[in-house]
Amino acid sequence: MSDRTYRVIVRGVFADLDETRRADLLAAADRHDILNAQFTDEGTLVYDRSLRTFSFRCVVRQPGDGDEETAVGHACDRAAADLAGRGVGHGPLRGAATSLDDMKIRRPRR
Repeated sequence: MSDRTYRVIVRGVFADLDETRRADLLAAADRHDILNAQFTDEGTLVYDRSLRTFSFRCVVRQPGDGDEETAVGHACDRAAADLAGRGVGHGPLRGAATSLDDMKIRRPRR
């Protein structure tokens, strides 16, 4: 069975940010703007200066017998680990996955 590749967006809210974490996030906000968002294996954290909500975009590769729910679970784990590494708290995470293997590409007619 072949592997499947998913693009996953995990969404959540920041929680329990002290002044130091807020300052750190605000200092890096330009690098985490939606215009810089990419789907990568490591994941990309995206937020704005309001520091209320965030998204985490990543690519999840898994065996073909895995489903979207499993891919979302892996992505949520990555997002939680990324945020923990930054010392940033968060509320419940939710995600949505899109299988790249199921996408249809429409080519322009000539």
